[in-house]
Amino acid sequence: MWAGTAARTGTSITCSMMSNGAPARAWVAERITLYRVAISKVERLMNLVIALLSTRQFLTAERIRDSVAGYEESASDEAFSRMFERDKSELRDLGIPLEVGPVGRYSTIEGYRINRDAYELPDIDLTDEEAAAVAVAVQMWESPELAAAAEGALLKLRAAGIHVETDAAVASVPAVPAHTRGSEPVLGKLLVAIDEGRAVRFEHRGANNAPYLMRDVEPWGVVTRCGRWYLVGHDRDRDAVRCFRLSRMGEHVTPHGPASAVRKPEGVDLRAIVARVTSTAPVSGSATVWVAAGRGRELRRLGRVTGVRTVDGRDGAVIELPIRSHGWLAGLVTSLGPDAVVLAPEDLRADVIARLRSVVGHTEVRA
Repeated sequence: MWAGTAARTGTSITCSMMSNGAPARAWVAERITLYRVAISKVERLMNLVIALLSTRQFLTAERIRDSVAGYEESASDEAFSRMFERDKSELRDLGIPLEVGPVGRYSTIEGYRINRDAYELPDIDLTDEEAAAVAVAVQMWESPELAAAAEGALLKLRAAGIHVETDAAVASVPAVPAHTRGSEPVLGKLLVAIDEGRAVRFEHRGANNAPYLMRDVEPWGVVTRCGRWYLVGHDRDRDAVRCFRLSRMGEHVTPHGPASAVRKPEGVDLRAIVARVTSTAPVSGSATVWVAAGRGRELRRLGRVTGVRTVDGRDGAVIELPIRSHGWLAGLVTSLGPDAVVLAPEDLRADVIARLRSVVGHTEVRA
């Protein structure tokens, strides 16, 4: 799977070859194995979500094993049971509403499905301007690979005799923007280390303009909050529980130590840890932003108006805002386009300008 993907995308592997080539071939084989395991787990979890979202039936574990790609390689019933239990725990840690219920009216056998009503967002009414912003976002977030994988998974489910509702569009499983979820190799390596119960070393920085620092962590799980991915675990150097945003990790994640040495402690709620850390971020500074009249409701709610000002012939308010997360505030201002201008500090202004240029550079404009 990984090698085929690399061939389609033009990815190549280069390494130093010794005279007989054996060490280099072993090096390549080891890393191909690592990536294949990592990607297969990500795909298996995605296939499981698609399967449980696409039917109102409760599916038994045996039906899932037979129908969902990724489980057929289980060496035994016990191996499948362990794998399936880990996958269920990871889905729940990610906030996916997994339900358990009888597979039939008079059956005592339990099955699984995802509560689509709890999983999906409610209907949203958008203004013309908001709809235009969403259209730009869709262009940036499109993922043909995900759409193809989802379509293939649904076809396999139908072939297995599982009823798939026609209104359950592939879009029910949205693509996550790469800058938010972190690089896929990082995610894959972390999932492999968590699955194997091994510690990891990686570089991480606390802010976009901060230097990278090496971390040695016992990984417990990866969860999402407010569109961002976080690794939660025990930081060995600091002897404390820590959260690490994947988008701020370096490219190299190195598992080390014996397998099965790291496990999430009983009773630990990973999502609660991330919520506690991210919702109580200290104020690290203040920003001054001009917002056009009638725009930027969220910015006005978070800050206080300190004056009025005209920018490029448009009236607006000058708002002072606390900075708790530099990246989050930069994203919020960027989403307003020409309706918001950062006046200070200079690093936040430069970040927003860079993001706007990136949007312009990646958006196709048609006459």
